[in-house]
Amino acid sequence: MTPDAAARSQTAPLRKKEGSAPPKAFPVVISGWRRALLWPLGALVQLWGRTLRFETDEATLRALQKRDEPVAFVLWHNRLFLTPEVFRRYRHGRPLYALVSASKDGAWLTAFFSLVGLRAVRGSSSRLGREAVGALVDVLRAGNDVGITPDGPRGPCYTLKPGALIVARRTQTPLLLLGARFESTWRLSRAWDRFYLPKPFSRVRLHCELVNAAELADRDAAAARLETRLREISPDQS
Repeated sequence: MTPDAAARSQTAPLRKKEGSAPPKAFPVVISGWRRALLWPLGALVQLWGRTLRFETDEATLRALQKRDEPVAFVLWHNRLFLTPEVFRRYRHGRPLYALVSASKDGAWLTAFFSLVGLRAVRGSSSRLGREAVGALVDVLRAGNDVGITPDGPRGPCYTLKPGALIVARRTQTPLLLLGARFESTWRLSRAWDRFYLPKPFSRVRLHCELVNAAELADRDAAAARLETRLREISPDQS
């Protein structure tokens, strides 16, 4: 072997290493005593939710209890507090998966979700977006439901991002738009979406509408229609 050939042989592995894909980032996980810290909060949220008095019409009740195929629930971010109790009462233990950031904050939210009956798929549009979308597609194809907050996680509030429909469009999954009108509630004024916390024992009027997958064919037009409808069935309150 010539000196030049030997040099190329020694540097080839280095060039291959430099050109290889960066190592995959793994989501942060909360466990042990840190997870135990969340237990009282999880118990409080579950107890709080059970005091709420939900009101529905017949069409909403039928949509909420639709179980013949997986669905994607779509609701505004500031109404997320209702989700665990809505699923406990109307979906009879059927699991709901939601996309949660792979960050440390997302790890705390994932641990909290597990305490109130929700499940998480970890990822974000900036780092693990493709993997997260693939995981949500797998969840739907396995026969489970997913939850989508189309204005989350940072807003703008009440603005539906067309990308929020990608999973439903890819799997031809129907959407269930979930709206809520509160009788008496607190709002978190410092949160970007002024998050709703319905007062214990108060009434919450639920409204749910089914949107067939065929209506999502034109992504931008569908996003505009769905945003308008979600605003109508979830009127803002001070």
